[in-house]
Amino acid sequence: MLLGMALADARDDRVIAVDANPDRGTLADRIPRTNSKSVRDLVRIHDEVRGYHDLSAIVARDSTRLDVLASDSDPRVAEAFSDDDYRDVAGVAAHYYSLVLTDTGTGIVHSVMGATLDLADQLIIVSGLSVDEARLASETLTWLETNGYADQARNAIIVLNQSTPGSPLVRLNELEAHFATRAKTVVRMPYDSQIAGGGAIVFANLQSETRQAARELAALLVEGLRTSVN
Repeated sequence: MLLGMALADARDDRVIAVDANPDRGTLADRIPRTNSKSVRDLVRIHDEVRGYHDLSAIVARDSTRLDVLASDSDPRVAEAFSDDDYRDVAGVAAHYYSLVLTDTGTGIVHSVMGATLDLADQLIIVSGLSVDEARLASETLTWLETNGYADQARNAIIVLNQSTPGSPLVRLNELEAHFATRAKTVVRMPYDSQIAGGGAIVFANLQSETRQAARELAALLVEGLRTSVN
């Protein structure tokens, strides 16, 4: 969400964040919503979309002009969200948006993840600042390396996210050095009480350090995309 907000706030073109979490994602809960539409509604009408107006009735938009497509609210329905469904949604989104961000959830072997990895130009892996969370992020890189996505892993951006106040439970410099040997770059995201609260995020009300880190992440993403095109 922070990445999408930073991109939308800085750009004149359209940016969308898609919640493809098959287990009831909460991405859309982080902005004020005026409808209860979800990714499932776009799957149903993807062949009928004739213009941005059709999409604007399904997405939610925040003050930065970031559009957000919510996941299914019913996990029993979300389980049916498939590889083909994601490709249909991504195809429509790519037609009307310059940048499409996908929040995949944690299920790396879910069928939607295969489609996401096949279509992604850039991967961003988030790690919390505990030993367990860092180990999971590192294992994610290992899985990518051993399952045909070594290039994506090598060019990934790692975000070290401090979700609790106070001093981190790990040595940040050592953690950053570890991931710097395995991925393209590492970004630190500082603790911010507005994010930690779990409610809607207002980008302008975040701490200046948080907004700066989000903008740094956005700049790295865009620069990586330019490099891959060139």
